[in-house]
Amino acid sequence: MAVKIALAGNPNSGKTTLFNALTGSNQFVGNWPGVTVEKKEGKLKGKKDVILMDLPGIYSLSPYTLEEVVARNYLITERPDAVLNIVDGTNIERNLYLSTQLLELGIPVVMAVNMMDLVEKNGGRIDTERLGKKLGCQVVEISALKGTGIQAAAELAIHAASAGKAARPVHTFSENVEQALLSVERKIKNGVPDAQKRFFAVKLLEKDDKIAEQMEYVPDISAEIAQMEEEMEDDTESIITNERYTYISSIIGECCSRHKAAAGMTVSDKIDRIVTNRFLALPIFGAVMYLVYYMSVTTVGTFATDWTNDVLFGEIIPPAVERMLVYLNCADWLQGLILDGIVAGVGGVLGFVPQMLVLFLFLAFLESCGYMARVAFIMDRIFRKFGLSGKSFIPMLIGSGCGVPGIMASRTIENDRDRKMTVMTTTFIPCGAKLPIIALIAGALFGGASWVAPSAYFVGIGAVICSGIILKKTRMFAGDPAPFVMELPAYHMPTPGNVLRSMWERGWSFIKKAGTIILLSTIAVWFTSYFGWVDGKFRMLDGMELEHSILASIGNLFAWLFIPLGWGDWRAAVAAITGLVAKENVVGTFGILYGVGEAAEDGAEFWGMLGGSMTALGGYSFLVFNLLCAPCFAAMGAIKREMNNAKWFWFAIGYQCLLAYVTALCIYQIGTFTAGGGFGIFTATAFGLLAGFLFLLFRPGRDSAALHVNMRKLAGAK
Repeated sequence: MAVKIALAGNPNSGKTTLFNALTGSNQFVGNWPGVTVEKKEGKLKGKKDVILMDLPGIYSLSPYTLEEVVARNYLITERPDAVLNIVDGTNIERNLYLSTQLLELGIPVVMAVNMMDLVEKNGGRIDTERLGKKLGCQVVEISALKGTGIQAAAELAIHAASAGKAARPVHTFSENVEQALLSVERKIKNGVPDAQKRFFAVKLLEKDDKIAEQMEYVPDISAEIAQMEEEMEDDTESIITNERYTYISSIIGECCSRHKAAAGMTVSDKIDRIVTNRFLALPIFGAVMYLVYYMSVTTVGTFATDWTNDVLFGEIIPPAVERMLVYLNCADWLQGLILDGIVAGVGGVLGFVPQMLVLFLFLAFLESCGYMARVAFIMDRIFRKFGLSGKSFIPMLIGSGCGVPGIMASRTIENDRDRKMTVMTTTFIPCGAKLPIIALIAGALFGGASWVAPSAYFVGIGAVICSGIILKKTRMFAGDPAPFVMELPAYHMPTPGNVLRSMWERGWSFIKKAGTIILLSTIAVWFTSYFGWVDGKFRMLDGMELEHSILASIGNLFAWLFIPLGWGDWRAAVAAITGLVAKENVVGTFGILYGVGEAAEDGAEFWGMLGGSMTALGGYSFLVFNLLCAPCFAAMGAIKREMNNAKWFWFAIGYQCLLAYVTALCIYQIGTFTAGGGFGIFTATAFGLLAGFLFLLFRPGRDSAALHVNMRKLAGAK
């Protein structure tokens, strides 16, 4: 029978690094049943009968975030055979708060004190033997980053699971609290195993309503609560929290010591004086991200992408496939499907993989070394002014590579309103899949002007800011942003293995999308483009007959909607619609519809034809619409999972499409009028929408309006 060991610890304690080191490639990634929080499960290297479960990083078992709910429910209901508690040795006092709760669960616990190399480097010392005696569990020193002690920690956890005996921490609470807990434990009868009664008793005294939902019988403990609060002159939750920290402080004083020099500024503190400086933080962040995108998109990434597009999918694969098809004497339609549909469509998307991998490599390095935590802290000062917290910036930054992991990263935001707003606005920041659209419009309609690409990012940022201001003034999103508390881990050099693993996990997700969703969509685009009715007969069309295709008929049904936006041609309408499947499809669809076949990543072969079908303003309107409207199907699926509610999902998609349409309409109509064009009904509509938008942007919020009314009432009373 397999042994199940849960890895539990605070965020940034090195838990996932340890999990990766212990499991290697034996990992399985999925979602917890019924929720959107990702879970990782793996088998211990060399021991296929030992399963490790990487629980979400949490600070306590008093659930406020979705991660804490998932972790606690797993520990209570699934009851693993043992818990390997990873503790950050450089912040051991804060980490031990969770440890005291884990020890109350009645599950065997082994504590792994991580980052001991940093503790020793700073002149500190932790007496793990004495710490283990105080806590009543085994304690081992490890360095997950360097791999020292990790096998010993795993073996101790396996041994503890086999023994099946969980020790209770001694003297955790004072005598008054201990008596109250024993009284509550005696009252707990049904639905709670004996080993868990201490944990449930503590939670009931903390007035944890969610724990009561998991009990068949909820005892009346009002007498114990009243007696504790009267004797100790505080509420029970604060009493228990204070008792825990009192107990932890006594342990720290006996088991841990810090070198006097280490008590001063550490290397991380000295670095933070510069990178989190009020005046230098944003310029430094801008320079770092410019370097990241310059390396991944302009230099190294572009070289690799050009080779992939021009050589691999230009000179090597297509001729080889064509020779094989000719040798096999395949029908013309099958050759067209394979060459113009599958090879051209999927190949054009896979050409972006090198750029994505380089970008993900740099982002993984910045996350692992600890800089990204500082970025959230820096951006909190700015985002808070627009109704969001600094935690909302991390999903948007990740979303600049791909919207799916960016949306999923929003789950770390505790406040439900802020999390929903972040999910709705994350995809406004252009992701890697939108880069070909930007390059296409810049080259075909603006002569490759350098301002087009940066303006696309500013449009996305502006949409996020304006959305935050407007939505926070509505009843659904009203309220102050959630308090932003985030640990700033010590800077450290990431291991190549962890960085490469993170890069590959994100890149593989991109590749899988190319091999599934995009493959099917390119086949559908090719078929509907090259088949249609001519003179009452359904047949395959040549490049001059695309006006009769199935796709042209579909495009003409929707093209009228985009006439006010300056691009009512059926080709542009179809490209925008296929972009909902995957944004990479937009350029490929234009390539097929203009009879080019396989298009380069920026569509250079048909720039002239596209430039003749719409004006520069119409082209920029097309760009903005595709940047802001609903994202690809994969990202929409992520939004649906994160919202976990059909009404919220459709509200988010509707808001994105409406904002995209209104913005594109105003750009084209007002821009055309300003350039000397005529004034019509759509121009008047655009000015009206702009006025309404400005009203929503600058009107007082609900809280401000209520305060104003109350002040007038007070003035009238006087």
